[in-house]
Amino acid sequence: MTIRSFGDKIFDSFNYILITLFALICLFPFYYVLVFSITPYDDYLAHPLRMIPHHFEFGAYEQIFRMPQMWSGYRNTILITVIGVALNISLMLISAYPLSKTDLKGRNVVLIFITFTMFFNGGLIPNFYLVKELHLYNTLWSMILPGVLGAYNLILMKNFVASIPASLEESAFIDGANEFKVLYKIIIPLSKPAIATFVIFHAVTQWNTFFSAIIYTSKRDLWPLMLILRDLVVDDGGIAKDVNDTSGVTVFTIKMAIIIFATLPIITVYPFLQRFFMKGMLIGSIKG
Repeated sequence: MTIRSFGDKIFDSFNYILITLFALICLFPFYYVLVFSITPYDDYLAHPLRMIPHHFEFGAYEQIFRMPQMWSGYRNTILITVIGVALNISLMLISAYPLSKTDLKGRNVVLIFITFTMFFNGGLIPNFYLVKELHLYNTLWSMILPGVLGAYNLILMKNFVASIPASLEESAFIDGANEFKVLYKIIIPLSKPAIATFVIFHAVTQWNTFFSAIIYTSKRDLWPLMLILRDLVVDDGGIAKDVNDTSGVTVFTIKMAIIIFATLPIITVYPFLQRFFMKGMLIGSIKG
């Protein structure tokens, strides 16, 4: 058992305090928005820095629940996120596994092409014409397929798979398993920390997507949630005409409620994947 000195304990205590303060600073904006989404606007004007509301007003949430564009945005974002993550993880695994084999013919050439895409791409206009020529314009696929597999994440996943002991695969081959069975029975179960990490990364990216929707869609019913959020919060998006003055709800509180309504789902997912995520954060330090 290692005996820690008094100086080490002081250093650890200082680190814990510093990290806790940093976490609270990061949490403060979200808490601030949450508080004033349920605070009457008059209370906000009187006490703009009060962090514990004295009165509660949930009329803003009632208002946004009646907004059809919010539900269409939720539907589109959920479809984009679920399908995008499923395709991303599937393609990443079936690509990383063979590329982790040093005896694969043409492996280095393929890796050079993959790495090349990290530094150079066709640009926005060629990508737009490509999406249009593939008849993906004004479809949800235009927000899923262009970014379905990133070169950087693929290389990290390849390095993680390459770190799995080859003896496990050799034992499976001796028992009569083929490549697909090895991938399904050995590689995927042992890669859960990495998979969970990339699920979080890609899910957050897909959930927050809005720029691709601006470029590749012209139909409002195809807008993802974050583009709806941008339209409502930045440009008001017609909120004012829907506000019931007699309810005491204002455009400001509705905007606060919309932000919470749009960001809460992705935040609640993280705790369930946290234990895998912390292990998966080490994948970048593994040599391939």
